Amino acid sequence: MFKFILPVLLLIASCLDSAASQTRRFPDDFRWGVGSSSYQIEGGWNADGKGESIWDFLTHNYPEKIADKLNGDISADSYHQWKRDVQMVKELHAGTYRFSLSWTRIMPGGYKNNVSTAGIEYYSNLIDELLRYNITPMVTIYHWDMPQRLQELGGWTNPEIIPVFKDYARLVLEMFGDRVKTWTTINEPLHVCECGYGLDYMAPSYNYPGIPSYLCGHNVLKAHAEVVHMYRELFQSQQGGRIGITMDTSWMEPKDVTSTEDREASERALQFYLGWFAHPIFSKEGNYPKVMIERIRNLSKEQGFGDRSRLPEFTAEEIQRIRGTADFFGINSYTTKLVYSNGHNNTGKFPVPSFNHDMGAVETQKGVDWPSSGSSWLKVYPRGMYNLLMWIHREYNPPRILVTENGVSDRGGLEDYARVDYYNLYLSAVLDAIEDGVNVKGYMAWSLMDSYEWKVGFSEKFGLYHVDFNSPNRTRTPKVSALVMAQIYKTNTIDWSYRPKLNEEQLVALAQLSTENQQPKTSGASGAVSWSLTGLLLLALLR
Repeated sequence: MFKFILPVLLLIASCLDSAASQTRRFPDDFRWGVGSSSYQIEGGWNADGKGESIWDFLTHNYPEKIADKLNGDISADSYHQWKRDVQMVKELHAGTYRFSLSWTRIMPGGYKNNVSTAGIEYYSNLIDELLRYNITPMVTIYHWDMPQRLQELGGWTNPEIIPVFKDYARLVLEMFGDRVKTWTTINEPLHVCECGYGLDYMAPSYNYPGIPSYLCGHNVLKAHAEVVHMYRELFQSQQGGRIGITMDTSWMEPKDVTSTEDREASERALQFYLGWFAHPIFSKEGNYPKVMIERIRNLSKEQGFGDRSRLPEFTAEEIQRIRGTADFFGINSYTTKLVYSNGHNNTGKFPVPSFNHDMGAVETQKGVDWPSSGSSWLKVYPRGMYNLLMWIHREYNPPRILVTENGVSDRGGLEDYARVDYYNLYLSAVLDAIEDGVNVKGYMAWSLMDSYEWKVGFSEKFGLYHVDFNSPNRTRTPKVSALVMAQIYKTNTIDWSYRPKLNEEQLVALAQLSTENQQPKTSGASGAVSWSLTGLLLLALLR
């Protein structure tokens, strides 16, 4: 822990004098936005003929797998409250709204033989309303809500999904591409594949380590490439848009920076988590990272799989077809993990085979005094964002990088000064990377509003706007962080001294909020001061 504290001790005096008044400005062409996803906010799970997704199926049939045993059947009810959502984006001065399409709202059964007019109309109205206020829609085609009927065929582990996904993508490009100029094919394929198939973490919740996640990844990459080629051949020149993919990882910090083994474990972890999908698309040579190919092939042989690796092989033609299929590098990142080598005796106690055992690295957040959040996995270490952006720049030098998700959770409340500090710190880290030559062109805060947070249900809150889930209207109320982000987006500037107070209407909402059964009491002033001091301490790590 001492090595993380030392930079603070050396810089704390000057930091305390200057941080509160420090302002930092982003480039004039920097793109600001805010994000959401369909299952998390829309509700209307079977409205107007919408089909069943894997998340509908999981939450209805296995509620015990959700922390609060709740589901997204109504959630923030954006299926009916979408005009208010757009007003919130406008209030934030966000130039971009990143949202996803629900496959089963558009194609209830997953196939093109049944297209929902109501689903097309819903998204068309949302897009038109955004454009009415000069807000650019950034649309994700797939954000984790596979049609359940397709999942019964194997979902992403079945190669048949490739042409079916292409059919779905073609329809939405035809319907919305005249107005949507930024597309993301798939959000966080690592979570789609490893967390959905390898672990019992995300739907479809297979818990089958070491094999199906690699089949999933193989098909995801090929499906992504086919959609990008189709877009470029049929739509891009006349519609004038861009298309890419969004990947995710934490920064993997060596537990002991002086240890060669820990540094190698850090690099392996980055290659497995991010390189798994980034390397085939963004590297000069294409294909999976060499370390993945070699380790999984060798371990597969040791484990009795013969000469056939559990990691599928691309043909030479497939390598070339996938390489270069993105106009931007989308990255979601929230936190940092300490990493050390798993060792020959599987000290991490991972299943054999499994993704984590193949990676040969153990992740932890023990031993460092990083501020916590509303999520057990999310601790605050902004230097990790800078390190990650620099690593992406060195490894791939992509044409442009968009930070498509970054944010922090709490357990509720409107006076979220901890979130304010988090955004100031992480945005400072992004700006540091820009100033050091990384071509970061945009930032999308996660998330627009409190919503359904997958396996933890409604227990963790990421929103800039509070949603009253007990109200029939799902009333939205801006938090302090919404006021701060609106100021940043409007002025293009981080201003550490800007810490607004809530107005009378918001204070009334806060008083009501504190009496809600499912909402924890907001932290008092001491909590805000503690976080502010922590922010100043952490700021020293950035410079």
